[in-house]
Amino acid sequence: MSRDNVSTSRWASARWRASPNADERPAGEVSLIVLHAISLPPGEFGGDAIEALFTNRLDAAAHPFFARIAGVRVSAHFLIRRDGECVQFVEPERRAWHAGRSRWRDPQSEALRQALNDFAVGIELEGDDETPFTRAQYARLAELVAWLEARFTALDAARITGHAHVAPLRKTDPGPAFDWAYFYQQRRRLSDSGGDDEPY
Repeated sequence: MSRDNVSTSRWASARWRASPNADERPAGEVSLIVLHAISLPPGEFGGDAIEALFTNRLDAAAHPFFARIAGVRVSAHFLIRRDGECVQFVEPERRAWHAGRSRWRDPQSEALRQALNDFAVGIELEGDDETPFTRAQYARLAELVAWLEARFTALDAARITGHAHVAPLRKTDPGPAFDWAYFYQQRRRLSDSGGDDEPY
């Protein structure tokens, strides 16, 4: 990836913090967005633990839960915090390690696909199954999705899914607290406005 491509692969509205937990996509395909939710420690918001996890700097002694996951090597392309701040860890053209063992039925080919990290963008929302996500998070998510859809023509509304949908026996996120109808409403409003004004 050239220096020019790197600069244009970083969203201007996100703070960049590189994760080492990434590599090259085997076929260069980007055709799916997977939404996740994360809080560290579970149920607690704020702090730098999520960023530390994705950059292999998590202090195992800082919390009992951290000792269980400190050796895990994971990442996402983006994290959207409760106040709407976005942090980018991996360029979307590269493969982040977020989906794990998962399967997704491609609506175009009807094929059941695996190895989703090969072609999916992972977006983490700071949250959990019980706590409603914030308006700032939905607004920023709609903006980010619009940016991704403009970059990768294969992406559309049918190619946005949740981690629970592709790994239902392992995962529950982004969880019942995520309002899919509201998110799609913000996405449509932003698209209809050409991205020039607020999505709500």
